[in-house]
Amino acid sequence: MKIKNIKGLIYKSLFGLTIALSVASCKLDEYNPISLSEQDVLSKFDGWKAYQSNCYTGLWGTLISMPYGLCSEVGTDLWTFPSNSTTYKEIIGYQDLTVSFNLVGNVWNYAWGSIKDCNKTIQLAPNLKDGKASDIATLVAETKLLRAYYYSVLVTQFGELPLITTDDPTKNLSPTRNSVPEIYTQIISDLREAFNNLPVTPLDNNLQRVTKKAALGLLARVYAQGAGEGLSEGGKSYWVRAKECADSLINNMGTYGAALYPDFANVFASANNRNNQEVLFTAYGLDPYSPSYDVSTANSKPNLYLHYYPKFDDAFGTADVFKRSVNSNTSNAYYGRLNQAFVAPTKYLINCFNATYDKRWENTFQTAFTNYSGVQAIASNGSGVPSPANVKYTDATVTLTAAMCTKYGINPAFAGKKIYPYADVNAKNASKNATWQYIPQIWPRGVYTGAISSLVTVANANVHPYPLDPTEDRFFAYLSKDPLTAADKATRAYVTVNIDDLFDPSDLTGSTYKANAAGNGLTPSSLAMLFPAMQKFNHNFDGGWLGGNFQQKLGNIMIMRMAEVYLIAAEATMHTSGDGAAAANYLNVLRKRACRNPGDFNVGTGMQLSTATMNDVFDEYARELCGEFTRWALLKRNKAFESRLQTYNKRAAANFNPAKNYVRPIPFSFLNQINNATDFGTNGY
Repeated sequence: MKIKNIKGLIYKSLFGLTIALSVASCKLDEYNPISLSEQDVLSKFDGWKAYQSNCYTGLWGTLISMPYGLCSEVGTDLWTFPSNSTTYKEIIGYQDLTVSFNLVGNVWNYAWGSIKDCNKTIQLAPNLKDGKASDIATLVAETKLLRAYYYSVLVTQFGELPLITTDDPTKNLSPTRNSVPEIYTQIISDLREAFNNLPVTPLDNNLQRVTKKAALGLLARVYAQGAGEGLSEGGKSYWVRAKECADSLINNMGTYGAALYPDFANVFASANNRNNQEVLFTAYGLDPYSPSYDVSTANSKPNLYLHYYPKFDDAFGTADVFKRSVNSNTSNAYYGRLNQAFVAPTKYLINCFNATYDKRWENTFQTAFTNYSGVQAIASNGSGVPSPANVKYTDATVTLTAAMCTKYGINPAFAGKKIYPYADVNAKNASKNATWQYIPQIWPRGVYTGAISSLVTVANANVHPYPLDPTEDRFFAYLSKDPLTAADKATRAYVTVNIDDLFDPSDLTGSTYKANAAGNGLTPSSLAMLFPAMQKFNHNFDGGWLGGNFQQKLGNIMIMRMAEVYLIAAEATMHTSGDGAAAANYLNVLRKRACRNPGDFNVGTGMQLSTATMNDVFDEYARELCGEFTRWALLKRNKAFESRLQTYNKRAAANFNPAKNYVRPIPFSFLNQINNATDFGTNGY
């Protein structure tokens, strides 16, 4: 294998050139020998271990933030533009995508910067002057896993690229690309070494560090992705290898410390965010209660969540049923700042959920919208209560007027009826940087005292009752998945919109939302700005808020969880034996735990499959993992963009060019730094 060595200009470190800056930015370790030289520091275990933590920063900087979060999901059958939006048309709709597009460039740059740190960490390990051999071996294994992960992102997104595994002071400014098979061979070699040398429990019991289950899970994923390239190993196709790895992890979960929650509602429960049993590999968000938070310089405060939410201000204003703006920063202490609204679900994704039986619907999407109070915060802080939480119960309560009923198409008989808040927030100061945490509890239905003693704690304060009862009085608006008749709507004292009515009926693929314009059939027409809000990343718990910036949240984001292993096993089964019954067995594990009631799991409800097709596999990936960094790769490895975009996303299909859009453009920022940009190529862009 031909390996090119490139440093410096080809991949930039995320940190300064001095080891002092690099160490100060770490989160996993706090070792700061600022008076020593880099050579002195990195020849000793403590300094080297601190430097090794830099290898994790690409996760914090890119994965849990927006660039890769969108590049890995949009431009598929699941996501489209909201009403009137063309933002990020380059990747959502394959329009005008060039080498200068910033999100793609960010994915490239963060991965390269992290690979540079991985290479240096691995290369320094044999020359350390101290440290336990077992600890060194574990940290090298962690680093090889991380390098493999970053390369898996790069090869999936960009195809052929230079393969660099050493930290060489010689700068190669005329790099050449390695082949896709060579890159996958190296990724798999790193992951196998990682698997062999990683422990089942993390080093120092630090949950931020990767373990054996992460290596085996990523092996299954990488083999599946490489299988889409037609690769094989040892006389076996990568699809066979993917199934072998998936089955090994499924059949030996206890041995590897892996688990699958028996109830999907537990997966995104707030109490499980920092120590999630189902997670195999996570991007660990900053903890505002840790001393390291206030000295961290890492780009580790993601804003991914807000891109999947509608801008309520644009739909309702803030003068009647909706009380607290989400467009302005540090205003709404329940939803956060929702001033982007770039990504909305397609009708296909919405229709994947049979919400009558499948609780993944309301645990994935918010479709009932509410006001909140700050009774706890006022009681806790008195005159020092921060303004986002300074909301009396009465101020969060809406009294419907005749004008409101006319404006929103509510039955005028409900004029004078009150709509109460669903949530109440406390306010607690966490640190000098993260500042306020806004911790929600829920007002029980039918209790209107506004007394703190009435509040209850729920698993996830973003999840609302489903279906929303016609007599519900804690939500001011509802997007109904099941179409409601005019008579049904007339029984509800809140704004009611059928989700189907948000879509332009002329687009039979369900990828075009109606324009916010007069005559669109909605009352008022501005309700076209709404869509179901994908809530997986909207962390709403103590420790999840960056109180000085409501665009950013601090919780963990899972890179891979055990459910994906079952999906890979089903997918690989369809590609190897084609045994639909066997594939259904894997899918049924996920479908059973998603049922609202145990009795719902049967063939009659459709929740239990007797046999499966590839379409069933695609649908189950959508229900289980939508938004979780997998969809673009899934369609790529199954060569499914053309067929699925044509069927489910006309807006993306119109500009998708299979001759080039199966890879992303090589960024101009890279091409501008090398001498052979013309020879290196742009991936056709």
